[in-house]
Amino acid sequence: MKRLILLIAIAAAAFGQRAKLVVNAETPEGQLLQQIGQESEEAKKTGLLEQFAAKYPTHESAGWVYGQLQNAYLKANQFDKALEAGEKLLAIDPDDVETAHQNLKASEGRKDIAGIKKWSDQTAQIARKIVASPQPKEEDQVEEWKRKVEFSKQVITYTEYALYAAALQAQDAREQAGLIEALEQRNPNSEYLRQAVPIQFAAYLRAGDTEKAVTVAEKVLATDQSNEDMLLVAAGVYLDKKTNPDKIVPYTEKVIELVNTKPKPQGVADADWNQRKAQLSGRAYWIQGKHHFNNKKLAEADKSLRAALPLIEDQNLKADALFHLGLANYRMEKILDALRFNEQCAAIKSPYQAAAQKNIKAIRSQYREVR
Repeated sequence: MKRLILLIAIAAAAFGQRAKLVVNAETPEGQLLQQIGQESEEAKKTGLLEQFAAKYPTHESAGWVYGQLQNAYLKANQFDKALEAGEKLLAIDPDDVETAHQNLKASEGRKDIAGIKKWSDQTAQIARKIVASPQPKEEDQVEEWKRKVEFSKQVITYTEYALYAAALQAQDAREQAGLIEALEQRNPNSEYLRQAVPIQFAAYLRAGDTEKAVTVAEKVLATDQSNEDMLLVAAGVYLDKKTNPDKIVPYTEKVIELVNTKPKPQGVADADWNQRKAQLSGRAYWIQGKHHFNNKKLAEADKSLRAALPLIEDQNLKADALFHLGLANYRMEKILDALRFNEQCAAIKSPYQAAAQKNIKAIRSQYREVR
């Protein structure tokens, strides 16, 4: 009997053949494939596809079956099964960018950070390979090649977006930062990286990695000094580590300028905005003052630390400012001010309390008229 074979091209989302369906109606597997094609109820159709995959895993239509299963599983939010079907399909065709893309979507559905990173990377690799492929010499293949290349370019962009979107949702700071690191490594010029960098900066801070936070900040500050948090963190780290001293004053001055000129963000209460402005300004003045004090610029230190005092709420920071104001004024021979600042410092429970008390005794012993 003559063998009846029907070839049906199954189109991917945007191009060409994803896999082929070969039906020989004279065989049990062909009859099962015909039954699958005639079934309109999704659940029954999926069951028949699963039956075929279990019975005939090496059949030439297995790729088509796995593709149908992957689509059905994704539609039903059965993400683990979608990934399993996708991996079997990629074992048949490792360059199937549509399937890799679906695996990435399944990982997103599972909210699986490791899976998103894995399939974002693998999908991008396959897509880049397609984009770099030479144009076919046969005219009848050129249009499909163009569609495939265009789709792959869109997929590459999506793989970058997937990393960015996952970073927005990640709760763990290191996972969040790692996703953006992966995005930067993938494409330093990604349209999503600029939006992601402030998130990465904040994630490093939450993770306690100030060095990486400052590295991120400096990349931004080299061309854009509109982020007061980045400016302040960088200046604070430079103060602590005694590095880049030439940047400390310009950065803190820029923070103060931004605080005084930036409009209140929409939706933020006046009280909250005023509190934030005070916190930023107070910290900036304090960093300035400590920097000037360390460089023996006593008048400048006195001016900056005095400006910081009414804005600082943190008691340890306030005690620090008072203590160094006391020292600066003592060295400038402003004894009454020196005594007053030490007394205020001694009234605060802090690491400076005992030293301030000693300074008070020393001043009163040395200058009897201020007792």
